[in-house]
Amino acid sequence: MKRFVFTILLLLGAAGLFAKTPVIGISAYKEGGQCQVNMTYINSIRLAGGVPLVIPVTCDDAQIAAIVDAIDGLVMTGGEDFDPLKWYGEEPIRALGEVVPERDEFDVKLIRAAVAKGIPVLGICRGEQLMAVAFGGSLWQDIPSQVKDSYVKHRQGATTSTVGTHSIEIEYNSFLYLILGNREGAVVNSFHHQAIKDVPKGFRVVARSADGIIEAVERMHPSTEKLAPEYADGGSLILGVQFHPEAITNGGNLEFLPIFQFLVNAANAD
Repeated sequence: MKRFVFTILLLLGAAGLFAKTPVIGISAYKEGGQCQVNMTYINSIRLAGGVPLVIPVTCDDAQIAAIVDAIDGLVMTGGEDFDPLKWYGEEPIRALGEVVPERDEFDVKLIRAAVAKGIPVLGICRGEQLMAVAFGGSLWQDIPSQVKDSYVKHRQGATTSTVGTHSIEIEYNSFLYLILGNREGAVVNSFHHQAIKDVPKGFRVVARSADGIIEAVERMHPSTEKLAPEYADGGSLILGVQFHPEAITNGGNLEFLPIFQFLVNAANAD
């Protein structure tokens, strides 16, 4: 009997410990008959102290609502281009890349549901662009052909993703600035040809590349008084970065691990 009681107490203790570990959802992409997420995202969340949960592509509202109920934080991942005609009313140009309508709808529904519930969100590459698409902004469909003053190489070539190839300037006292240890700039990797053009209401630009392309946006919790408390939702942190901190972190360079730690801490606080 004593052994039975002791076992139950151990199980209850383990359950309590697990309950204190935030579950971080990671949006998947579809390839063939599979839903996938790069291990770089999973490993970064684990290293930051969160429990990664891969979210399969679905456009079912009830499924998405159930998923949002099961997570404490959310990472929106990189990937294909968005359909400009559907999401921000522009005709597609020749340089537009691959578009996956089902994933577009999934990503938009998922981030809107998470934000409506006050769940902290980190968007990476396409995930940052999603913030413009989902909340009333727009994108440059192709930086090289549309932004005449752009001279930085934003689409990194064969160089490994763990190596930074261009610098960014981070706005003083932004969340990103504070997360990275009061640094005004950083050297980042770069795998994109699209970027945010028109910033949606309630967001602010907090980092740019040397040629002015937006490299990070954020929306602050109203209690920080960084932005006016005008949100109908819970007002949790939303941070988007155009580069890939998960690839650098997974490669053993922990310079950007604080981004994931901050998400996990925000998820735990909420």
